[in-house]
Amino acid sequence: MAYLVTGGTGFLGKRLVARLIERAKASANGEDDVYLLTMGAPYDDVDALLAWWGHPDCVHFVRGNITQPQLGVADEDVDRLRGKIDHFFHLAAIYDMRASEEANVEANVGGTRHMLALAKDLQARRLHLTSSVAIAGNYEGFFREDMFDEGQVLPTSYHRTKWESERLVRTESEVPWRVYRPGIVVGDSRTGQMDKIDGPYYFFKAIQRIGHYLPEWIPLAGPELGWTNIVPVDFVTSAMDHIAHQPDLDNRAFHLTDPKGIRVGESLNTFAKAAHAPQMGLRIDKRILDMIPKGVFSMLLQIPALKYVRRDILADLGIPESVLDNLDLKPRFDTRDAEAALAGSGISVPPLDSYAGLLYDYWQRHLDPDLFKDRSLAGAVRGKTVLITGGSSGIGKTSALRIAEAGGIPLLVARTESKLQEVKTEIEGAGGVAKIYPTDLTSLEEIDDLVKRVLAENAKIDFLVNNAGRSIRRGIMHSLDRFDGYERTMQLNYFGTIRLIIGLIPHWRNTGGGHVVNVSSIGVQTNPPRFSAYVASKAALDGFTDCVSSELVHHKITFTTIHMPLVRTPMIGPTKIYDAFPALTPDEAADLVTTAIRTKPKEINTRTGTFGAAMGALAPKLKDQILNMAYKVFPDSTAAATGPSPDQPTQPSNEAKALAHLMKGVYW
Repeated sequence: MAYLVTGGTGFLGKRLVARLIERAKASANGEDDVYLLTMGAPYDDVDALLAWWGHPDCVHFVRGNITQPQLGVADEDVDRLRGKIDHFFHLAAIYDMRASEEANVEANVGGTRHMLALAKDLQARRLHLTSSVAIAGNYEGFFREDMFDEGQVLPTSYHRTKWESERLVRTESEVPWRVYRPGIVVGDSRTGQMDKIDGPYYFFKAIQRIGHYLPEWIPLAGPELGWTNIVPVDFVTSAMDHIAHQPDLDNRAFHLTDPKGIRVGESLNTFAKAAHAPQMGLRIDKRILDMIPKGVFSMLLQIPALKYVRRDILADLGIPESVLDNLDLKPRFDTRDAEAALAGSGISVPPLDSYAGLLYDYWQRHLDPDLFKDRSLAGAVRGKTVLITGGSSGIGKTSALRIAEAGGIPLLVARTESKLQEVKTEIEGAGGVAKIYPTDLTSLEEIDDLVKRVLAENAKIDFLVNNAGRSIRRGIMHSLDRFDGYERTMQLNYFGTIRLIIGLIPHWRNTGGGHVVNVSSIGVQTNPPRFSAYVASKAALDGFTDCVSSELVHHKITFTTIHMPLVRTPMIGPTKIYDAFPALTPDEAADLVTTAIRTKPKEINTRTGTFGAAMGALAPKLKDQILNMAYKVFPDSTAAATGPSPDQPTQPSNEAKALAHLMKGVYW
């Protein structure tokens, strides 16, 4: 017995070929052969394929091309194979609703027409076409296996060309035929193995994101989007192999689908459970949504702002709009003929929940698009400019050294030119490039001049790191006659920073965008006592950022806010009690800055900061009581008052040290 297979190197094909190889090995005379049509030069991944199949002697390659007459098979190969082919399996096609009309027509329709001519010339004894449930289109109700041309709407070129391919076989084949209509094919139910992102895999990224931010036990609500039909590849290939070799089944179609089908919402919940992500506890019946007059949603989505939102969300999650638009399978599928043909074989569709975990795990390890993104700092900054304020020491200096080492060009801003020159010399000594711009960032006029200078000397400012800042640790009772502290802190931390951002916005709008990293403070989330001037200035910057970021997103001007915990820099030097407290090193703080540059998240927070913000929202009075206790435990610094406070110690107590370690990173 001899087989000829097109598409035998593809996801379905190579698994079907593996089964045909097993049949060939088990044949009585041991002379069965499997011929594979391939386009490679000489052949695509032949060594890897043969290794995957165990290097069988029965596999032979035939050069061809599905876009050419007789599939491009040479005359001498046709002569060699004429009269030998018992089973001609045609799997070569485009299985992608995102493909163009031209590509679908050429492969699915043209390829089938060329295949029929070759099958006739080879005098093949039986033809097997891998079709799809897509031929049922938007048919309403149960679609039987003996149904084909029911006037159904075929919404995409993929649906139309798969239907036309099957029509050609039904009406023009001079060879007895069998048609197989698989449902939505996913990975192997035993290994999870899959070769590409398709079908439900497009939603795995959304499930992963939700699971990252929310605990598994939180119930979600969402619409019930109708029915789908998911089958694992091992079921499909097993069923095709078995049915192909059964007698008296010619000129019939077989639905290789789940007899019961599954709701879209239920399938997403099954994958969410496998991913340990929240599930939709409430699914809104699609019939309720259908009561809304037709065209309302489509009309709303034509509003420019909503179009941008839809496009950006789908692009971020890697979901093509065509997939979302065809998520719901209108028909349900009758499988009685397939079930009858498979009776006694032990071949059946396993329940999705029995292998969903394997599919998700394989996707996460091998197919997750994030695995293939360049997440390195070099990939983000190589050849790009990064304007860093406070670049002469501490976090700014360490970040600049990292960026220069990765191939970026730090533009260093600080008040003292000699210190900036030292950093520049260090960077250049290590083989990097840096530029310096001495500027007093408390002067709005000097900031305006800084913007003019950097734009005159650099064609593009890719990143801005607002790191320069001033902190005052002083309780309100010691600030009653020292209002200038609030003014000076606000001048640098807020007014100076937003003046620089505003100065660069026209440049970014005209050059395709830029990214701003604001070094804010954990204090904005935890509101520690004695930091009313500093926290207020950083909270103002956070508020400004949250407002303008939504206005600028369509200009590709984006922001990351780092709620930075306590860092051991010269800024905290005057507060001697911090010598006994845990704090990040400048290197650890620079890690957060470079992460913001690499991945551009909306915020970077610590667990302590997030806990503080949550407590403020859920139990604000309790938070005040706890912070008041901390206020009494921690001493004032001598710089905060004219002399030691009579009711405060001058050195941290053991209780203070314990609290500082418990709430690591909080300014006290």
